[in-house]
Amino acid sequence: MPPQPSYVNGGDDGAYGYDSGYNTGQVYGSPGGGGHGGGPGDYDHGPRPAPNWRRRIKWTAITVVTVLVVTTVGTYFWADSKLNREVDLSKVIDRPEQGDGTNYLIVGSDSRAGMSAEEKKKLHTGSAEGKRTDSMMILHTGSNGDTLISLPRDSDVEIPTFVGSESGKTYKGTGRHVKLNAAYAEDGPELLVRTVEFNTGLRIDHYVEIGFAGFANIVDAVGGVEIDIPKGGMKDTKSGADFPAGKQTLNGEQSLAFVRTRYALKGSDLDRTKNQQKFLNALANQVATPGTILNPFKLYPTMGAGLDSLVVDKDMGLYDLGKMFWAMKGVNGGDGTSMNMPISGSANGNLVWDKAKVKQLVEELKNDEKVTVSGE
Repeated sequence: MPPQPSYVNGGDDGAYGYDSGYNTGQVYGSPGGGGHGGGPGDYDHGPRPAPNWRRRIKWTAITVVTVLVVTTVGTYFWADSKLNREVDLSKVIDRPEQGDGTNYLIVGSDSRAGMSAEEKKKLHTGSAEGKRTDSMMILHTGSNGDTLISLPRDSDVEIPTFVGSESGKTYKGTGRHVKLNAAYAEDGPELLVRTVEFNTGLRIDHYVEIGFAGFANIVDAVGGVEIDIPKGGMKDTKSGADFPAGKQTLNGEQSLAFVRTRYALKGSDLDRTKNQQKFLNALANQVATPGTILNPFKLYPTMGAGLDSLVVDKDMGLYDLGKMFWAMKGVNGGDGTSMNMPISGSANGNLVWDKAKVKQLVEELKNDEKVTVSGE
């Protein structure tokens, strides 16, 4: 028989000699071991280094911050480019002195610009030429609470001397009195601002206007607005309002009918302004929910619908617009004062302002003091 290999130390290293290294405590591929390639030790390069979590977290944070900054800056310029800065308040003459705080004139117009015949029929807007104001409000923001004052469109006001926004011609005041919304119909936003300033003595810092279609689009973009219709329901064939009593979610078409309705409220312009304030409260609360703000698929359509629809003054910025929005939300949520312009009676079908109360109200607003005057 051929000689057998020895498996112990000191065995023959000849052709049949083999030393496993086991009895020396060595393993394949380790120093002093007998293996030479092909053994599992050839792939053992020692333990892996521990991951550098601090470095990973750092670069992840940098990436996230970079994406947020780029998105925020991009959104800002996108939104800013959508503002229609068409109103030039520098054309308004003989303006009151600047007071403390900021005053916005917020206007809902019956503009049908860009609407098809089908849309006009659907939204019950009619096809009247030109533009009028369906609602007007002064929003004062300051350090002593914000105040939202509705100006009934039937308010009796005097048209003062003014410079035509297009012609540049001076039209002398004759002392004639008209409904407030007639000022807008006669020469647009600049004359409306001039008339409001002349009749109140309060300087308007910014102007914001939205038309019928834009209003409806904003409501649809947020998925509708929940409103509690009072007992007895609401029906007005002229505005298209037809709602049973109780809580319900109104779409854009229905919301427009709700804020425009007048004859369902016994024809009262004062009751309609209360309805408009009630709706703005509900709309602001709907927009300012996490479900809208944190959802880009809802936020961007809402912003797009709103910004595309707004007409503002040339000095209006996104910061001013945001400040106005949050102030309106706060006021309608009970954090400020919401009221109608004080009324003392009527003349020739127009609502006459209470001059003493209006004077006191304007002084408090000018001095950015807490408003103590009340209106119906």
